[in-house]
Order: sequence, then structure tokens, then C-alpha cells
Amino acid sequence: MTSFFVYRHLRAILFAALTAILVLTIPQARSQANAGAGRILLVLPFDNLTSPATTATSGQPTDPTSIDWIREAAPEILNARFASAGFLPLGREDRLYAFDHLGLPEGLQPSRATALRLAQTLDANYILIGSYNVVGPTLTLKSRILDVDKLHLSDELSVSGELSQLIPLLNSLAWRLTRKLDPAFNVAEETFRAAGARLRLDAFEQYVRGLTERDPAERLRHLKKATDLSPEFTEAWLAMGKLQFANQQYEEAAVSFEKVTRGPSVDDPSELEAAFYRGLSLMFSGNYSRAEDAFGAVARMLPLPEVVNNQGVAMSRRGHDAVPLFRQAAAGDPTDADYQFNLALSLHRHGDNAGAVTAIEQSLKLRPNDSEAKALQDAWKSPSDKAPTTDALERIKRTYNGAAFRQAGIMLDQVEAARLAALPGPERAARLSKTAREKLDRGLLLEAEREYQAAIAADDRSADAHAGLAQVRERVGDTDGARKEAKAALDRQPNADANLVLARLDLAANQLEKARDEAADAIKIDPSNRAAKDLHHAIETRIESQSGANTKPATPPGTSNP
Repeated sequence: MTSFFVYRHLRAILFAALTAILVLTIPQARSQANAGAGRILLVLPFDNLTSPATTATSGQPTDPTSIDWIREAAPEILNARFASAGFLPLGREDRLYAFDHLGLPEGLQPSRATALRLAQTLDANYILIGSYNVVGPTLTLKSRILDVDKLHLSDELSVSGELSQLIPLLNSLAWRLTRKLDPAFNVAEETFRAAGARLRLDAFEQYVRGLTERDPAERLRHLKKATDLSPEFTEAWLAMGKLQFANQQYEEAAVSFEKVTRGPSVDDPSELEAAFYRGLSLMFSGNYSRAEDAFGAVARMLPLPEVVNNQGVAMSRRGHDAVPLFRQAAAGDPTDADYQFNLALSLHRHGDNAGAVTAIEQSLKLRPNDSEAKALQDAWKSPSDKAPTTDALERIKRTYNGAAFRQAGIMLDQVEAARLAALPGPERAARLSKTAREKLDRGLLLEAEREYQAAIAADDRSADAHAGLAQVRERVGDTDGARKEAKAALDRQPNADANLVLARLDLAANQLEKARDEAADAIKIDPSNRAAKDLHHAIETRIESQSGANTKPATPPGTSNP
């Protein structure tokens, strides 16, 4: 099996090669290629500096270990925001693998020298170290950035607030750290703070405890409680599905993974991971048709060899010809013996004995001690007129390599960025606005704002980009910013989305006549717009209701209200 680090390096080499080709062939892509380099981050667990004396709130000191879960909570939130901001954060599994690779205990708070060894092991460009302290109800979070290449430690960044506001505080810290890493980053802090706004803190705590508990039963209990408290908490569903999968509870795991998958989409790596493991769960449950569909959905986004291979296995188990898929997997990673083995089996089943022998020989070159492959080679070279039968089964790739998937996702982003860079500004803005709208519809506000900002940079005359940014501002609660961007859109050309933003803002401010006019203007621009019609009707109903209340006859003096 290809090791974790060899796999990552293979993907990195492929990414670098494609980027080099793009830079050579498309001069405009140079800035995008450079922007994608040097963005791998390793966020270490935060150090708990809280002492019993400082946590006292009612005369009795609180055990600092009761908030020790925040150590792992910080990397979880920061990694999610960095990924949305276009960086490549290394997750908990990557970090634990590196700890194990270096022979370090899991709970170790590494020194700066040890942190550098971890970063070098994982090819990280930056390390983020941090700490937290609780005094009464107040939580203080601090963090610094260590530039691995320059061996430079940044100034300390700090945020403070109520402990109950842990997630928004970590979001604010993520925004400050992102601006430190990339001074040109122009997404608003309000958008960062709004991320995860619907996630309950108690559910998040249960999730983190579910990740860190040693006992599998306790882990499952915490994760189940997290999903009960926040049914839309996809990360908790994903973690629970993976735990159920490890316990061979495949039917239950498939249900949990299905709670995560909505696309899947390269914009949300957790959906790709859930879809991959859902395919495995369905495969091991014997539901090959749905497994094939699950792997096919992932392959359409990122056709990595392990995904294509598993799609081929599911197809083959249904009695269909999967030779093209196994050829694709083998071409994608020529160093993997299993892909050649599967190709050989499929060729043999469909009557191509010569091709099967060639493929099995290639498999044995890659893995000489494979006794099953050797037995097949001997059988297929038999001089018997009738080709011998075999009970061998295609080999399934059971491990999801998150680093490889993320690298492939970045590679695709770079390819798309290069294509966009070659387009005229207005066309580039139109493309960016379209993809931003798709992200906005999926609730990915941070990613949507990044796309809309890029669209405006490409063509400030784009009404769609300003209207889209207005919708982002509206959703994060920035009323002034939303109104400003909506008006900027209308200054450029009529835009129904901009009118609707203003109508909703005016309705919230009880400026009903203005709201009605804005909704009516939206309908004029787009007569089929159902949202505009519904909003206009709601405003009319409110106006009539208030008008009726204002004209209601006064109660005659001397009488009482019924």
C-alpha cells in the first residue's frame, strides 16, 4: 500500500507539474500559481493556561480540566476557516500520524523545535501555536504564526470575550491570523464571525469530546449527543459515521454519511470524504448499485485513482464491465499494484487472457511477494484450452486520503484560476459571480464572499457581483454594508437581487412603502421571480394590517374593551 507521505508527495509533484505547465502556457496564470504556493498550515492544539484560582466564579475554584477540550476545539475551528479562506490546513488525523511517525505521545505539547520537526514531516509552511486562559466568565485566546522557512515567529494576536462565545471568538482569531498570513485578504471579519452561527456550543463540545475520548463507546455516545443537539452538524455526523464504519456497523454508517453528503462538492472536503466512506459502507453492506453511484459522484468531482477503482469494483460486483475504470485508476497511479491486479481480473473475466497476463505481471513487478497474484499468473499461463476459473475478488481501497483529496482540490482550483486569468475582466467577473452564487446557495458565505470580491476586482462594473456581495453582507448582519453594495449594484444596472436586499432591509426597518417599491421594481426586472412576488405580497399584507389597525374606531369613552 502506498504510504501516507509518499501519496502526498505524488500529489504534490503532480500539482507542481501542472502548475508549471500552466505558468509556461498562460502568462496570466502566474499570479494564481504563486498564490497557491506556500499555504500549508499546521495548527497545534492550544495550551490550557487556566489555573484553578483564576476559574473561580462563585467562591469555589473550577477544575481547569473541565475546559481542557478547548485544546482540540481551537484547531478544529481554525482549520475550517483557513480551508474556507483558501489555505491547506492539515487536520487532526494528519497531525496524529506525524506524532506517531516521530514516536511522540498524542497529548504532548510540543516545544518549538519539536513543532518544526512536525512541520517538516508534513511539509507545512506555517505552524500556528496558541494558548487560552479563563478568568471567571472571560476567555482569552492567543496565537502566533511560525514561518517554517524563515524561522520567524510573528507577534502575538489575542481576542477576549465570554466563554459562551468561544466559536465567534475563534472565528475572529482566524480572521486576524488570515490577514497576517495574507495581507491582501479582503473578506470581512463579520463573514468569518458568522461562520457556524447555527452550531450550538454544547453540541460542539460533545463533538470534540467524541474525537478525543479513548473508549469507542464513549466516543460514540458523545457524537450521538452532538448530532441530537445539532442535527445539521455535518462534522459530527461524519465522525460518527467513521466510528461506526470502524466498528463494522456498515448500514448505520451509511445513514450517518448520508447526513453529510449534499453534492458532493470540492468546496466542502467533508462531503467528499463522507461520500467516499458511504460508498464503502454500501459496498460492504452488499448494495453495489448505490455504492457505484456514491463513488461515481465523488469521481465526477475528483477522479482520484482510489475513487475510480472502488467505482469499478462496485460495477464489477454487479456483473458489469469495469475494465475502463480500472485502466483509469492504473493510469492515475502506476505505482499501485492493486489497480493492476483489478485490471487483470476484469480483463480475464471478459475474455482478454493475454491482457490479463500482462496486467498481472505488472502487478507482480510492483509487489513481488503477492501470492494471490502469483497463483493467478500461473493459472492463466496454463496450457489448458479452457481458461481456468478463479474465486479472486477485486481489491477495494478502504482508506480515504484527505491530504491527497485536498491537494487535488487545490490543483483543480489552480487550473480553473488559470483559465479565468486568461479571460477578459467582464467575462471573468461573470464566471466568478456564477460560482459565488452556487456557494451562497449552499450557505458557504466565506467562500462566496471571496468569489464575489474577486469578481469585483476583475470588473467593478459587475452588478451581479455587487448584488451578491450585498446578499452576503445581509446574511452576516452587516446592514450598512448590505445596503451600500445593493445600491452599488443598482448604480451599475437594474438588478432584482439588489432590489430584494433593499426591500428586506426596509421591511426589517418597518419602512413599508419603500420596501414595497423595491419589491415591485424587482418584479419588473424579473416577472417570474417567486421570491420577489412572495416578498411583495408579505409587504402588502403588513401594510394592510397596519392600515386597518390605524383606522380602527376608537373605543367610546366610558366603555371597556371586550
